Amino acid sequence: MELPVLNTSGEDTGKKAQLNDQIFGIEPNDHAIYLDVKSYMAAQRRGTHKSKERGELTGSTRKIKRQKGTGTARAGSIKNPLFRGGGRTFGPRPRDYDFKLNRKVKKLARRSALSYKAQDEAVKVVESFKMEQPRTKNFAEICKNLGINGQKLLMVMDQPNKNLYLSSRNIPGVQVLPVQELNTYEIMNAKAVVFFEGSLETLEKHLSA
Repeated sequence: MELPVLNTSGEDTGKKAQLNDQIFGIEPNDHAIYLDVKSYMAAQRRGTHKSKERGELTGSTRKIKRQKGTGTARAGSIKNPLFRGGGRTFGPRPRDYDFKLNRKVKKLARRSALSYKAQDEAVKVVESFKMEQPRTKNFAEICKNLGINGQKLLMVMDQPNKNLYLSSRNIPGVQVLPVQELNTYEIMNAKAVVFFEGSLETLEKHLSA
């Protein structure tokens, strides 16, 4: 599959980018995509939730009323979960929600997501560029020239560029990542995926079967 390489003005440079069919032209595996997205979102959870159980509360351990003769249920502690201010029964505890996913499944999921975007003609290739200083206005102009203004955009860089990242972070729906950090969730969440020309070779190395 070939795509024209555009410049930041949205013009065809005359060069062609060859997209590897093993990455952009496979039969997508929906279950692999589901597992990788689930793994990514689980890893974003901080897992710091905590409630106090009866053994962790500060309070008297005195038996609050006699066992028999009150006409009500027996009660041995003011920290009983049935009472207001008592400890919570089986409350949440800090935990790690992350789970292991095989490397081959992750690669299959990313290839499947990219194949979906290629089928939808939502993939563009642009000449690698850098921004000398962070300017949101300049980045927005580039998006407009590429015909992707106002869309959820994923831009994949060949090398980390702090100024490019700073220029994009104030625009809603725009995500800029180096190719090494490309993930299935960001691919599927974007309406358009723009690759720097120099990132395609690195992508093939990372996602080769």
